[in-house]
Amino acid sequence: MSLHEVARALVAPGKGILAADESSGTIKKRFDGIGCESTEDRRRAYREMLFTTAGAASNVSGVILFDETIRQSANDGRTLVSILEAEGVIPGIKVDKGTVPLHNAPGELITEGLDGLGARLAEYRELGAKFAKWRAVIDISATIPTQYCLDVNAHALARYAALCQQEGIVPIIEPEVLMDGAHSIETCLEVTTRTLHTVFNACFDQSVDLRGALLKPNMVIPGKLHSGGAATPDAIAEATIRCFEETVPAAIPGIVFLSGGQSDTEATANLDAINKRGPHPWSFSFSYGRALQAPALAAWKGLDANIAAGQAAYGKRARLNGAAAEGKYDNSMESAS
Repeated sequence: MSLHEVARALVAPGKGILAADESSGTIKKRFDGIGCESTEDRRRAYREMLFTTAGAASNVSGVILFDETIRQSANDGRTLVSILEAEGVIPGIKVDKGTVPLHNAPGELITEGLDGLGARLAEYRELGAKFAKWRAVIDISATIPTQYCLDVNAHALARYAALCQQEGIVPIIEPEVLMDGAHSIETCLEVTTRTLHTVFNACFDQSVDLRGALLKPNMVIPGKLHSGGAATPDAIAEATIRCFEETVPAAIPGIVFLSGGQSDTEATANLDAINKRGPHPWSFSFSYGRALQAPALAAWKGLDANIAAGQAAYGKRARLNGAAAEGKYDNSMESAS
């Protein structure tokens, strides 16, 4: 498949992406929450449970893997990558190496991982990866983000995207404006608009083929500590669409949202509200991690005896988000078996 074909397949109608690319530290925190020790075998067992869920491929087009996971095999000896491919699910890989403080920019971060990235991408391609992900983190306070922070993170995202395409891998470009803090939805709109303008200017400068790329942004949403409380799905949809209409080129085939601190039901309802306002120049779908996995983790509890329960919980969230990706979700579906 060409870059353009892979990008379009990842945002096929009613389908989205499972982000199963948690770092060792992040998945340990999640396992701690269910009383499960984070060993290599338990991490493999958990991800094998997700990837072998019957019917999930009807709503999951691709899975973002961690470096450890793309090299692992299931109990029956098949690689986890081959299990996904057999179901028609496209394997992807997280390639950034996390964030570090940005020099001379208090409170701001830069994502590392460009050094040696071309060689790593070539290896991941041989291991089966057809797409990749790189996350930049943008925080909001009274003094940040600075344009300096936006510029250096946009440059890194665009350089990563160009290197991916050079190796025949579709880049997912993820500039996440965090929903921590007390900012309003209007402030989030302003910062997200500035961020995306900067990112796409950098992509143009570095000759990124946008038809063979996807955008993974935050929704435009107030901060968790905002005094006005949470916004309605309709308000979030209106602000988010307005932002993208002003910033995102129509050449991008799809926008796959991160859940960014929303609950699983909030992430589904907000995606549905955005799609109900269509048609749009882009496919609006999901690339959820915790918002797809939280019920499955809680049901599994690290025990092989609970695999069926974990798969049922994951399968349900995949179906509901698949419905939301087409604007066909209703809250009554949450109580249905």
